[in-house]
Amino acid sequence: MAREVTHEERGPAVLDDDDKGDDGLIYVCQCGLSDSKPLCDGSHNATADEEDGVVYKYANGDADGERRAVGELDGVDE
Repeated sequence: MAREVTHEERGPAVLDDDDKGDDGLIYVCQCGLSDSKPLCDGSHNATADEEDGVVYKYANGDADGERRAVGELDGVDE
């Protein structure tokens, strides 16, 4: 599965000890849906039932937004 994600940031995020969870680890979002990017906030749970080989788009890039399957990624050269 894949999903279309829009990013607006133009620079790097600096992570430090304050970003560590209770287990002493830093979790970086890979699904693109976290509201606290670059940190994971658990939004990836919304992707649990996505099917392999299908590209999804979430309304407003929000894990709680309506999810729809799309035929191709917009604006990406393959």
